[in-house]
Amino acid sequence: MNLGKWHKRSLYQEKAEENSACCHICPHNCLIHEGGMGICKTRVNKGGVLYSISYGNPCSISIDPIEKKPLFHFFPGERIYSLATAGCNFRCLNCQNWQISQTSPQELEHYDLMPEEVVEQAIVHNTKLIAFTYTEPTVFYEYMYDTAKIAHEKGLKTVFISNGYINQQPLIDLCPYIDAANIDLKCFDDAIYRKLDGGRLQPVLDTLKTLKEKNVWLEITNLLVPTYTDNTEMIEKMCHWLVENGFTETPLHFSRFFPDYKLTNLPPTSESLLIQAKSIAIKAGLKFVYIGNIPSINGEDTHCPACKQTIIERNYFTVTRNSINKGKCNFCGEPIAGIWE
Repeated sequence: MNLGKWHKRSLYQEKAEENSACCHICPHNCLIHEGGMGICKTRVNKGGVLYSISYGNPCSISIDPIEKKPLFHFFPGERIYSLATAGCNFRCLNCQNWQISQTSPQELEHYDLMPEEVVEQAIVHNTKLIAFTYTEPTVFYEYMYDTAKIAHEKGLKTVFISNGYINQQPLIDLCPYIDAANIDLKCFDDAIYRKLDGGRLQPVLDTLKTLKEKNVWLEITNLLVPTYTDNTEMIEKMCHWLVENGFTETPLHFSRFFPDYKLTNLPPTSESLLIQAKSIAIKAGLKFVYIGNIPSINGEDTHCPACKQTIIERNYFTVTRNSINKGKCNFCGEPIAGIWE
């Protein structure tokens, strides 16, 4: 097997019998035989050693508004240098980036951009933030880790946009170099997780707890997929778990599903269900609840939980008004959870 230029010895691997090795970056814990590849299509076995083939070869680079991630309580209105490599450790039936997530880095055109150069490019483009996003950053862990470490040395902030399907030790080791994260909590039912996404629920819940414990600013996205994750009882159960585990001030983004990939037969999520989900979350005790992908209902504005005034107005991904000063509501002085400056 020709590894090519863009590879690095994989972290968190364990030797097994007959030239096999086990990858312990994510909960799949893939046993990869000589010449084989892991579920994510970014880990290969050569000579009994695992290598990442997604190192320094991003397939997608863009400068986005931070709101697109979505992160609403982390430097609102800022631009963020965003990148991804090919590959993913999930097989979501509704994947919106399947052209790059469901393939190997060896099968796509890519940029030649090592970690030092990523940071340099962010600085050149006058951004102080870097996001690992679009596909699943866990599958290019080594590339993300090295980039994030250099970014911190240069005074830049880093963001982890993820499905949360990562083992605890790699996550704990990464946390010192990550400032914020948005985790996709796909649903609150293990059987549906397995069917819709190809993963399990509990590791994602463990990721949420760890990020909170390590003081990484966290926001959560829940995509409501008709017939799969649009059950109001499940939404209520999820919201109560979040409240009971200390996530009352963690922004929750309910996102509208649009037909894509292997679920083109389903309709978009109804507006009424998204509004009902938001009501359920607020009633459960969550303070900051948003509705995404329906701009017409102003579901992405931020409201003060104390005086109920609109303190951040958004139009698509643009902040049109910000009434937060030094982390407090301009109208009543209520502290607003987030990282604002």
